[in-house]
Amino acid sequence: MQAITLYTNPNSRGRIIRWLLEELSVPYEVKVLQYGREIKAATFLALNPMGKVPVITHGDVVVTEAAAICAYLADQFADKQLAPAFNSPARAAYYRWLFFTAGPLEMATSAKAFGWQLDADNAQAVGCGLYQDTVNALETALTNGPYICGEQFTAADVYVGSHIEWGMMFDTLEKRPAFMEYVQRLQTRPAAIRANQLDDALVPQPA
Repeated sequence: MQAITLYTNPNSRGRIIRWLLEELSVPYEVKVLQYGREIKAATFLALNPMGKVPVITHGDVVVTEAAAICAYLADQFADKQLAPAFNSPARAAYYRWLFFTAGPLEMATSAKAFGWQLDADNAQAVGCGLYQDTVNALETALTNGPYICGEQFTAADVYVGSHIEWGMMFDTLEKRPAFMEYVQRLQTRPAAIRANQLDDALVPQPA
């Protein structure tokens, strides 16, 4: 098996990928980068010119962007069944909500966090449209089963669930019952618990 290395920081979206790797139950190495000089060092910029984590290397392959890493790893380890089969209708929902979260939801929650005005005058020009429309669409996605693709837990749940959890934590996403129940369901998974414990242990403690 080709070696997997996760470049991350415990206070980053790298937590998404740690959780997914624990769900996959495959060996991996972790390299923690501190914000500032380490994450902007030339050696890391050669992997990701954005100077952001997470990044994985899988042998000679480099993958950046958390949603892309989730999709890549789920396909590389298809035997773990963390993505619907290629010929399954659920594959459409898998792609849809994975990239909905990376696009419209990310933008809508960022706009709320930073006070960017989204209204009838400009909503047509931005990918998320109006904030409430984005949130309503996400809630609708959770009405067809316990998971985003219905009955099957997938890598999309790792990605979508993480964003919902953080959104509610930082008050950029409304604490709707459907969101709270979904996150609670995901947080009880053994892999999620392990991943949180591993990352929490890396967070610097006050002196």
